[in-house]
Amino acid sequence: MPNKLPQPVEEFKNNYAEIWKAFTQLGDRCHEAGPLDERTRRLVKLALAIGAGLEGATHSAVRNALAAGIGPEDLRHVAVLAITTLGFPATMRALTWMGDDLKPDGPRGK
Repeated sequence: MPNKLPQPVEEFKNNYAEIWKAFTQLGDRCHEAGPLDERTRRLVKLALAIGAGLEGATHSAVRNALAAGIGPEDLRHVAVLAITTLGFPATMRALTWMGDDLKPDGPRGK
């Protein structure tokens, strides 16, 4: 997970430390539960966030994927694949959200 969390998440983490600990442990267990490698898991997490239409989760998935060494073009390809399943507007929404983190001067852009 990236070092700097969004402010609302940091506040939750500070206010509910035990719940945050349990939540992060659950995430770790889910990642370890099957045969998928980290790259595949990160791309799947991005696809799930896009499919669910969750902006915060999309940003988080992009940041985590970049931290795992996955390139911006790979991440954009996930959004492009959504066109035939979710529709063009959903893909454009996802690319817009992703763009915040993929800009060279963005939080984790490369």
